[in-house]
Amino acid sequence: MMIAPPAQLENALPPGSRERRLFGFELLVVLGLSLGASGVFAAISFADSLTQHAALTHQVASLNASAAPGRPWIDLAYQLYYIARGVMPVCLVAYLLVREGTGLRMLGFDFHRPMGDLARGAAVAAAIGGSGLALYLGSRAAGFNLTVVPSGLPDVWWRIPVLVLSAWQNAVLEEVIVVGYLVRRLAQRGWQWPAIVVASSVLRGSYHLYQGVGGLVGNMVMGVVFCLLYRRWGRVMPLAMAHALIDTTAFVGYALLAGHVSWLPTH
Repeated sequence: MMIAPPAQLENALPPGSRERRLFGFELLVVLGLSLGASGVFAAISFADSLTQHAALTHQVASLNASAAPGRPWIDLAYQLYYIARGVMPVCLVAYLLVREGTGLRMLGFDFHRPMGDLARGAAVAAAIGGSGLALYLGSRAAGFNLTVVPSGLPDVWWRIPVLVLSAWQNAVLEEVIVVGYLVRRLAQRGWQWPAIVVASSVLRGSYHLYQGVGGLVGNMVMGVVFCLLYRRWGRVMPLAMAHALIDTTAFVGYALLAGHVSWLPTH
């Protein structure tokens, strides 16, 4: 059965038009200020890891690390700053879409279908979460991945709330930009759907490369799945909810289980 593309994929601009050229420049700026820059950093980080004397599995990729060990209030201030800074590219995208005459609702990022979006998101998270963990453990055992430490925060009262906020910030940033915004702008520039899927999934994989080959491949596969679901649903929100649930489980689960179960590597 053919799936009709959402409105986001039906707005190609005339070749050579000024607006089409400006959207290309705009896209480079947005990615350069957000996940495109993260992809470059991840590539440098992975090259650094490969040239270390220690094997990849003996190296650690830390997420949500403490910024001020032994000083919990300063540490909390840093964590909240990082989270707030992380949503600024989404605010920029929202502004650019409003200037265009649309908005985030065009991407399906709104609260008009909360229960349906949550149900879809939970189903996607359940399907992807377990396979992602298996891929990580397998690639680490094969020597292709660093040991990922999802939480390096101290055991203080704000640790869990900050981890949850961090998970949702990651989800909103990635899905709004890597799926909704990127798909729309590339379609407006005349890209065909297969090329859009490749671009989105490669970008998603690129900024996870610091984790190793498993992080790259696993997130590229996730990127393909999310693009296909976006084409079917025409909404970013269920994908953001799925991503947030996956990251929340990973961050909070690691904080609670690390050192208590044998199958979860910590170093």
